[in-house]
Amino acid sequence: MIGMKRNLWLLAVCISFFSCTRQGYEKTQDGVVINLKQQQATDVKKIRLQVVNDRIVHVSATPQKEFSKEESLIIVPQTGKQPNFSVIETDHAVTLKTAALQVNVQRATGEITFADIHGNSILRENEGGGKTFTPVTVEGTQGYAMRQVFESPDDEAFYGLGQHQSDEFNYKGKNETLLQYNTKVSVPFVISNKNYGILWDNYSLSRFGDPREYAQLNENFKLYDAGGKEGGLSAVYTPAKEDAPVVERTENSIFYEDIKSTKNLPEKFPLYGSHVAYTGEIEPRESGTYRFYLYYAGYVKVYLNNELIVPERWRTAWNPNGYKFAVDMEAGKRTPVRIEWKPDGGESYLGLRALNPVAEEEQNKLSIDSEMGN
Repeated sequence: MIGMKRNLWLLAVCISFFSCTRQGYEKTQDGVVINLKQQQATDVKKIRLQVVNDRIVHVSATPQKEFSKEESLIIVPQTGKQPNFSVIETDHAVTLKTAALQVNVQRATGEITFADIHGNSILRENEGGGKTFTPVTVEGTQGYAMRQVFESPDDEAFYGLGQHQSDEFNYKGKNETLLQYNTKVSVPFVISNKNYGILWDNYSLSRFGDPREYAQLNENFKLYDAGGKEGGLSAVYTPAKEDAPVVERTENSIFYEDIKSTKNLPEKFPLYGSHVAYTGEIEPRESGTYRFYLYYAGYVKVYLNNELIVPERWRTAWNPNGYKFAVDMEAGKRTPVRIEWKPDGGESYLGLRALNPVAEEEQNKLSIDSEMGN
């Protein structure tokens, strides 16, 4: 970070609350608060820009009348000398300027753009504002699920997000769930090859990229068993002992990812040393790129259209892993599928879910979503 200081702009984005009484904007000790006219209760009502230094601006937004007074657990108190800045207001925008940055807020939409002092664009929110709030209540506590979207040129690359296990380095166009898990360490900070960084100031479960949760196979595909009958894939559970019975059944999803869902495995089936195969065909309901999420412990391989898509992977049962892959598929066209699983231990885990296609332009934007904030 120190070595990049001359070339890196850091934009800290968070959701919080603050009081303000004027109709247009209010210049504060460290920045400016801009009031927006809401069309509906979940639209952004206030945006706050706080100057940390000439190259770092802390951005907050809220649909409420006031910002939260809770202190951030990520951003340390700023004790240095307050840098100089100016605020310029026009009929359409409010612009905050430092010695190195210009941050422009459109008064009609709250859309924010970041540029250097010469006006060269650094980062721009999605057209119309890019900030979405959805009211939620969790265990009696009211808050918002929230999403932030920025435009991104085709030649941009994104790095960071912490330590993950899916063999991905450049997250442009990729999806990653941000949570803490054994060997998975999520850090809500992303750096662009365009020489800026974003720190997302939120502590709930968050998603980089597509904000949707991966769906069960039967939600995105028609499933056919090995004999061509619609309704599910053929599942064959072969135990290690030759004198133990083989279990055969039809399954419309593959979801054994936690202690609760593994109870849906064949009752009393001895997983240790067994071999499990799921075969049949999947038929997508729409054309485009499907993004799959494979969750596994033990040894697993995945074949699609009779091609090995996921070469054999292994993970110990006490610490399952996730692996992602994408496949272009055509609506109404059946694709043969085969999943081979060798569970590791008396308890083991397997899941295969998918996201149906989204427009490539949307997939390639810089998007961060969080389940809750206040």
